Amino acid sequence: MPFVRGHPEVEEYALKPTALSGSFGELDIRVGRVTAVQEAMTRKPTYRLSVDFGPEIGTKVSCGAYRNYSADELVGRLVIAIVNLGPKKMGPEISEVLVLGVTNAIGETIYLTPEADVPIGTEVF
Repeated sequence: MPFVRGHPEVEEYALKPTALSGSFGELDIRVGRVTAVQEAMTRKPTYRLSVDFGPEIGTKVSCGAYRNYSADELVGRLVIAIVNLGPKKMGPEISEVLVLGVTNAIGETIYLTPEADVPIGTEVF
């Protein structure tokens, strides 16, 4: 079976060190809705997502290699993202938020999403 990062059946990994008690509270994790998907101008196949987090935060850009989804599958989807890490340069692109995901058994990245429809901008706790 191929190496798959973060998948317990194929990789042994150590627990990360204990974080400071206030570390989680410093992250601003919100629900957003994907409003547009474009090909990113990066070296690796990557999408440039426009994600709406509501009037308080607005629409932000996230670049990610979630290519196991078609662009049409992503538009309208609710995603979970960290909105306060600051911009990150990815080749010629700037990613403003980090959309969270997990790796499945065949190495594809799967977006984290709420189980039910919730308002955009909702804070994750």
